[in-house]
Amino acid sequence: MSRSTLAAYGNTIRRMRATVRLSVALVAVLSLLGVTACNNSSKSASSMAEVTPRITKVPFGKTADGTGIDLVTLRNQKGVEIRLMTYGGIILSIKTPDKNGVQDDIALGYEKAEDYFKNGTYFGVLVGRYANRIAKAKFTLDGKTYTLPANNGVNSLHGGTTGWDQKVWKSDEFQNAGGVGTTLSLVSPDGDMGYPGEVKAKVKYTLTDDSRLVVDYEATSNAPTVINMTQHTYFNLAGAKLFDNILAQEVMINADKYTPVDDTLIPTGELATVDGTPFDFRKSTLIGARIDLKNEQLTRGKGYDHNWVLNRTGDGLSLAAIAKDSGTGRTVEISTTEPGIQFYSGNFLDGTNIGKGGRAYPHRSGFCLETQHYPDSPNQKSFPSTELRPGGKYVSQTVFKFGVDK
Repeated sequence: MSRSTLAAYGNTIRRMRATVRLSVALVAVLSLLGVTACNNSSKSASSMAEVTPRITKVPFGKTADGTGIDLVTLRNQKGVEIRLMTYGGIILSIKTPDKNGVQDDIALGYEKAEDYFKNGTYFGVLVGRYANRIAKAKFTLDGKTYTLPANNGVNSLHGGTTGWDQKVWKSDEFQNAGGVGTTLSLVSPDGDMGYPGEVKAKVKYTLTDDSRLVVDYEATSNAPTVINMTQHTYFNLAGAKLFDNILAQEVMINADKYTPVDDTLIPTGELATVDGTPFDFRKSTLIGARIDLKNEQLTRGKGYDHNWVLNRTGDGLSLAAIAKDSGTGRTVEISTTEPGIQFYSGNFLDGTNIGKGGRAYPHRSGFCLETQHYPDSPNQKSFPSTELRPGGKYVSQTVFKFGVDK
């Protein structure tokens, strides 16, 4: 064998050894990360899910004052992935499979944290201290009147001009037999947006292996106050790939009554029957089936933007609503401990919001189902109370179960 041949042979051996060392090192690193190598490209989706971290947390930008924001991603082995961030407790995306197993994003929103800093539509936010509207931006508690920011005409909406949707929450991630999740915590000082009492709030998001997103809310206060929290995700169950308006999607709301509103969308105090009205969703009905009928309440809301009085017994979880898209088969079933649910049909979306993938969100391109106490409860004593007092605890739970109707 010539010297040149020997040299070439030696170089080949050295390259092979280097490749082996690199492969061993890579496997070791993956092992430390809890990921196993997979050489078989025909592995099932569930097997691939096993090599994907169930929960991750990464930096996701900063607020204007330099406060860091984190992005938390939750996954299960059925192809459901939820991305949320510590700014506003906002859910950025919810990816679920359709009836053919094709995963897609069913939540409206933006791609970057800074896009949410002027989030007038409240895409995906945690709402507090008080979800929905308070009439004329004031209420009286124990004989004292409290004035709030008027950010929705003469009324106060979703906690005021700087609600909890614009705060950075502290997050603690967890994984247990029930699933994976994060617990968000926030301290709201006395006088925050005009509300009395220092409030300590916690919201726990849990994604379970059977594709339920469980949202647990807790709050305590050192002085009498009012509180009403909710989650404000806009859904479009067709997904981003088949994106269109939501009028051909169906909703069932488990309620015999709803709360009619005045011209400023404040409840009149009446609990009206849904019988014979466009507000009867006791059977699954297309969102667009009656939305443009001549009806004073639909005119006032420019569509559906009303609170339904849920049929429920006891204090535990009760079925509130089911939404589905017949084309993709995607469904979301909502259960809650709350007495009401606000169904909003995206009436004020107008195409000026440019969301993920550069897509504009036109009129009625998403819907919200916000579990809650009734709007303006602090001013309407016949409504279930939203008062929170020292020594007491605000506790609420809502469950979103994602599925497929084949």
